[in-house]
Amino acid sequence: MRLLSRGALVLALVAAAVLLLARPADAHVTTVAYADLSAASATDVRVAFDLQYPLLSASAARAEKDPALFADAVEHPHPGTENRVLADHAAAIVAYASAHFTVAVDGGGPCRPRADGPPEFHTRDATDYARFTVRYACRSAHHGAVVVRSTLFPDREGMVKDTKTIVTYALDGRSGSAALDASHPRFSTVQPWTERFAEFFLLGAEHLLTGIDHILFLLALIVSSRRLRDVVFAATCFTVAHSITFLLAALGLVHVGSDIVEPAIALSIAAVAAWHLWEERLRRAARRRGEPAPAPSHRAALLRLGIVFGFGLIHGLGFASALHITEPWSWTLLWSLLVFNLGIEAVQLSIILIVFPPLMLLRRRMPRTATVAGIVLTVVVLAFGLLWFFLRALGLPGTP
Repeated sequence: MRLLSRGALVLALVAAAVLLLARPADAHVTTVAYADLSAASATDVRVAFDLQYPLLSASAARAEKDPALFADAVEHPHPGTENRVLADHAAAIVAYASAHFTVAVDGGGPCRPRADGPPEFHTRDATDYARFTVRYACRSAHHGAVVVRSTLFPDREGMVKDTKTIVTYALDGRSGSAALDASHPRFSTVQPWTERFAEFFLLGAEHLLTGIDHILFLLALIVSSRRLRDVVFAATCFTVAHSITFLLAALGLVHVGSDIVEPAIALSIAAVAAWHLWEERLRRAARRRGEPAPAPSHRAALLRLGIVFGFGLIHGLGFASALHITEPWSWTLLWSLLVFNLGIEAVQLSIILIVFPPLMLLRRRMPRTATVAGIVLTVVVLAFGLLWFFLRALGLPGTP
């Protein structure tokens, strides 16, 4: 058994090293863009954009052939001059945004964009953003029924991938929100609410499926659970906890910067993995003494649930910061964000149902193999959690 455990440790470290070496090449940066639609008149639509400042500057500089914008905002930035840079290059910025974000009357023709006020630099969730407004003049009255299409920061630009554009609108009695991406770049304000909610559900599911850190946290929970009841209780605590902070962030009542949240999430992954390895150590020590493995005490079970609940609160802030939910106006997105949360939970439950039953069967029929497999997985999770913690705490790139 000792030889198997040592072999498992070596295998885990090799696997972690291979994955870590491959990660920088596979890593990509994502972004969230915001567009808030309102009626400027019976025929005009006003769109308030909020886009990441360096990304917008780089994309606009390339598309509009304005190298000075790239030099001033990205290559040689000078803190405190951002508003001047935005004002000097407002034409290029508005031209890029309006070329990649179109508005048309539903059933009618496209609306003609023009700048509507100077751009403004600000910081949002520890990220530099540029806020500006474009007025779209339509040929006929829109009656609140417009079609929006967004291709902001497409993959082909080679700067980011999987851009999400969060659209909110309040037009002549119609209000709501939508999530647009490369797969679903278009929506109409008259489309059924079920379609809009389906988009947020898929967005939430995709967020968890593409978030390797959240998946590793969940796998660590599953492996460290001995009974179905344990994993269900742990998942429920996690769900309740991150739903609390997720909604508080959506309401603008709490905000913790990603520079704190992201390292804490990584530390939570390592902590859950370390908990399982400690329990395995206690079980092995009991077997050496010829004693039965100690059953989890009631106090230990409650402590474990408390730890999971606490880390769930942290993960909820992470889910919120993924959509940059930091403003009180996010109340208009509340129901859509609840559906986003349901998408996360659906994937979480699916992973539990897929992984836990085979794990239980393996523990019953091949207990030693199950123990070694659990140690291998847990050591890999622990290694990644600790590495990501230090990288995120130092603000270094290369983490998901």
